[in-house]
Amino acid sequence: MTVGLVVVSHSAQLAAGVVELASQMAHDVALVAAGGMDDGSVGTSLDRIMAALDEADNGDGVGVLADLGSAVMTAEAAIEFLDRPASACLADAPLVEGSVAAAVAAQGGADQAAVLHAAQTAWSPAGSASPPGPSRPEAGGGAPAPLTSVFTLVNPLGLHARPAASLASELGALDVEIDINGVDAQSVMMLMTLGAGQGAELHVSASGPEAQQALDVVRRAVESGFGES
Repeated sequence: MTVGLVVVSHSAQLAAGVVELASQMAHDVALVAAGGMDDGSVGTSLDRIMAALDEADNGDGVGVLADLGSAVMTAEAAIEFLDRPASACLADAPLVEGSVAAAVAAQGGADQAAVLHAAQTAWSPAGSASPPGPSRPEAGGGAPAPLTSVFTLVNPLGLHARPAASLASELGALDVEIDINGVDAQSVMMLMTLGAGQGAELHVSASGPEAQQALDVVRRAVESGFGES
């Protein structure tokens, strides 16, 4: 099972389109659109959102993404009406980018907290948001230099959606600040923007209490070809 996702929009076509896009990279994830009113007009329907939440929940929790203000408020109300409100959580994230990032993370087996983190940091620069887990240490004078290393991608498809999701999920659980080729390595979407194919070099820089563990995670993943080679 995987974390399910509900996409809420004032427009039924917009919600369906986002689901169509995200599902191309997350075939095993329950992605449900909840857009528009029951009569087909623009707006948000509490009943539609509640039905979508029920459909998307397979036991591992649900992430919810919404577009504009009243959609957010209606989604929040729908979650409060659930028998288990804690089973669903609304992400503060851009609708399209956040949905894609969340879907990729869910496809990779990430838990609900990591899926929400992926959505909320979809286009964030490194270190702009704290991942789930231990808080990042404050930078101070005399802080040790980051640990660095360079790895070469060996799998045929390189750092595409599935390995990006897997890698970001593992790194997101560590107490570390880490970037790969200048982008936040704990963000699925930022890793995907690298477009790194087979033979590309990954320049990794990590700092924090678990910096060495993070480098080891990247090394094992790359050297194993993310299980694809």
